[in-house]
Amino acid sequence: MTGADDDLARLAERAGIEPGYWDIAGHYHETTPETARALLAALGIAAEGPAAVRASLATIESAHWRRVLPPVTVAQAGTAMAVEVVTVDEAAPVPWRVVREDGGEAAAGMLAAAPVVARTFLDGRALAARRVALPADLPPGYHRLHLEGEAPATMALIVAPARCFLPRALADGGRLWGVAAQVYALREDRDWGMGDLGALAHLGDLARAWGAATVGINPLHALFAGAPERASPYAPSSRLFLDPLYLDLSAIPDLALCQEVRARLASAAFARRLAAARARDLVAYAEVAALKRPLLEALYRAFAGRPDGDPEVAAFRRFVADGGERLLRFALFEALAEHFGTPAAGAWPAVYRDPAAPAVADFAAVHERRIAFFQYLQWRTDQQLANAARGPAFGLYRDLALGSDPDGAEIWAEPAAFAPGARIGAPPDPFNALGQEWGLPPFHPTRLREAAYAPFIALLRANMRYAGALRLDHAMGLRRLYWVPAGAPPAAGAYVRYPFEDLLAILALESRRQRCAVIGEDLGTVPEGFRPRMKAANVLSYRVLYFERAGERFKPPQAWPRLAAACVATHDLPTLTGFWSGRAVAERARLGLHPSTAARRADFAHWRRDRRLLLQALADEGLLPAAIDPAHPARVAMTPALMAAIHAYLARTPCCLLMVQIDDLAGEAVAVNLPGTVDQRPNWRRRLAASLDTLAAAPARRLLSAILRREGRALTEP
Repeated sequence: MTGADDDLARLAERAGIEPGYWDIAGHYHETTPETARALLAALGIAAEGPAAVRASLATIESAHWRRVLPPVTVAQAGTAMAVEVVTVDEAAPVPWRVVREDGGEAAAGMLAAAPVVARTFLDGRALAARRVALPADLPPGYHRLHLEGEAPATMALIVAPARCFLPRALADGGRLWGVAAQVYALREDRDWGMGDLGALAHLGDLARAWGAATVGINPLHALFAGAPERASPYAPSSRLFLDPLYLDLSAIPDLALCQEVRARLASAAFARRLAAARARDLVAYAEVAALKRPLLEALYRAFAGRPDGDPEVAAFRRFVADGGERLLRFALFEALAEHFGTPAAGAWPAVYRDPAAPAVADFAAVHERRIAFFQYLQWRTDQQLANAARGPAFGLYRDLALGSDPDGAEIWAEPAAFAPGARIGAPPDPFNALGQEWGLPPFHPTRLREAAYAPFIALLRANMRYAGALRLDHAMGLRRLYWVPAGAPPAAGAYVRYPFEDLLAILALESRRQRCAVIGEDLGTVPEGFRPRMKAANVLSYRVLYFERAGERFKPPQAWPRLAAACVATHDLPTLTGFWSGRAVAERARLGLHPSTAARRADFAHWRRDRRLLLQALADEGLLPAAIDPAHPARVAMTPALMAAIHAYLARTPCCLLMVQIDDLAGEAVAVNLPGTVDQRPNWRRRLAASLDTLAAAPARRLLSAILRREGRALTEP
């Protein structure tokens, strides 16, 4: 390598870009200079030539000396804590003090008394780094270190517990189960063409009666009101807020005040439209929005007519005050998007693309009532989610997507927290030979730290709200993410490091405060040491039957880990019926998702092999239903008894949580999503064929509940 190449590699390493990675097959891929330069540019670091590289390297390597305090220090409760303070190299009489989160002073001292641990000469000044020891008995929380004197400075001090929260039943060795559902897919006789929060509340009550401890749901993140067919919950407008399309209009209190809505609901024409939407097998999001939105507008007008002394008005004002600037910016984005259209790149006038711009403030002043309408929708949705969470004994098992759409509210409201010149993805592997690019800008790791992790903290709080457990999609993102330069093919990416220990500590702190367990989705290429570190922090691993192998066999139940959430499949994988019948593998072939004829043949061969191996695994455990020969899977149909036996296999694992997909209880053959497709099939739209009440009485559900109770997964109250 040349000296210039060495400097570029050093700059990339200092910026957090990994020099290469090992793929799932054990091959090493080196980060190319072209990729390094592109990702450095995405990080805002100049690297377009040798001189720029040297200048950027000097800036990064001297950054520690150019600020008095770091923006944040994260420490574990009960351990020795210290921070380096940089000042001119003289014993200045500068006082410091630590202020606890509750406002009380925890410690104080003089900077001159702190020992010098390093010295340097920079920009004509002699500088010293002094080590200030902080009290080890600070409670977990968000505290601050203040330097006073002529040049005051402040640092956030986050003190966290060592481990995340676990409900006592799980911490004491209990093994429970839950039902996983896509809320929009739930069907009831009273729905509006998609499942809503009323249906979720109904499912929560049913699940508790079935012996399930929790209900797992898809992300309910806010999508795009102006483009309702953009239905993927994993590419939302904002992960901080909820999608009002899930509102159950019949449960909104303002209905009692609104004769206009009651009259519309009673009309024959509206009843016909509602019946047509209800009868669909796929959610027609645009039609559902067209049915609901005018009525929500009328309900808001009825609410706005309430007198100032009304308790509902007071509750709404408290919600708006608690939501603060983030809620205001979200509602403002919704009003702007309604006014100018969905904000695809360049579609909005430039003056509105900066949330702090004067034009945006002027718009907010003129459209104050419209902004209040969008805040109202969030308030009513939040209320209904709170009600739905009361049913399951351990609350809801919520899901947090990895990122947000670049044209959405979350990134518009806080653009500095993200790296718009990159997209999150995955490198090429045997499952996707071309790699993946998911279209989601990543958090900028340096700016995240500069903000004392406030965007990450807000994200956790928003999604732990009303949750007994939170699943982190692609949890490896706490440690590193595969970045693809915007516009480049997925193979041209590299991994970028994140402040793993800091993020994990904050996750533990918020988990304890919200009394919310954490499940880390750790599928795919998992970095060495990642799973043991997450286990030490009480984060449940995410284990999927299809992937749990020991050579040419499925892992026996006793080989599975205890601190894990087990399941047969995920939303990105075939249902049991779809897998067993071959419908899933045939769909992949029909859509041309195999890169070659050989790959297509191998996919079918693996399907035939996996059915045989699964039957053999059940036979080894004595769970195979009578009259089934494991050597001849082609003669075996997916029956309720076989479905229950497969779940009994998982129930025997030590895993503290087992999640059962409602799709499998319903015998659905079509997966809700097929990765690698967008327009080729109706992802995120398939509704359950059976209603919740029908499923409650179904033989498959009754058989499963009985088997799970027999296997020791009976509900234990928290």
